[in-house]
Amino acid sequence: MSHTVGSTSFAEAMALVPVPSEGDGVRAVFDGVLDEDWTIGPKVHGGAMLALCANAARTAVQAAGAADVEPIAVSGSFLWAPDPGPLRVLTTIRKRGRRVSLVDVELNQGERTAVRATMTMAAPEPHADPLLSVNPVLPLMAPEPPPDVEAIGPGHPMADIVHLARGCEIRPVLTTMGPRPGDGPGADRAPVIEYWVRPRQGSPDVLFALLCGDVSAPVTYAVNRFGWAPTVQLTAYVRGRPADGWLRVICTTTEIGQEWFDEDHVVVDSQGRIIVQSRQLALVPQPPS
Repeated sequence: MSHTVGSTSFAEAMALVPVPSEGDGVRAVFDGVLDEDWTIGPKVHGGAMLALCANAARTAVQAAGAADVEPIAVSGSFLWAPDPGPLRVLTTIRKRGRRVSLVDVELNQGERTAVRATMTMAAPEPHADPLLSVNPVLPLMAPEPPPDVEAIGPGHPMADIVHLARGCEIRPVLTTMGPRPGDGPGADRAPVIEYWVRPRQGSPDVLFALLCGDVSAPVTYAVNRFGWAPTVQLTAYVRGRPADGWLRVICTTTEIGQEWFDEDHVVVDSQGRIIVQSRQLALVPQPPS
């Protein structure tokens, strides 16, 4: 499947070049680039950085002899927000097992570390019916976006911030992003933000689905807190490999505090299978002075 081409495809964004080193099969170093097509505002998108880290971990484990593996659990801590441009990814294999391997990853720009992550590598769920699934996306979202859900692009209210939409097609439901008053004081309903997302070239893969686990605008929009909401920590579970087509994403929260908030994503493929679940902890944007 081919869509309107952005200046950098997702596959190009995930490309890694091995850096020759005196590695012993445990450590590996890669160079990559995330350009302006993979940014939110002026800074590189956190989900794109985690996907690049996951690709480095997968490449390192495969080179060590593990064939059919994906990053099934990802835990990343964000230390600093890098600018678009060259990045270096360092991997250390902590465990090589028959079914499960563990890799530590650092993503650096220059002398500074932007992300430290731990990747659990294994084969994800096969394409088979689960024993039990409580899928919150299916009652809310069709496999494809309705005609009236506009893609982020020139003229869209989010286009000046979500430069990520140059590299992938993003169709958000804007009506659920703002305040949703309930029946009285303290009864406001939690936001449920809906997105349809797909690469502009090719089909979604595990790495793209992982990026979609961080695709939403901050849920703090629901309480009139706008602006930069830096993620401090994000944990994601990869449940399977996505089918071709749109990925459906819902984003919710449990609590928005005065300083910290949580944000959850559930990513579902065109066949209705849960592909990624994520939860992050982030800082609440400060009110206008």
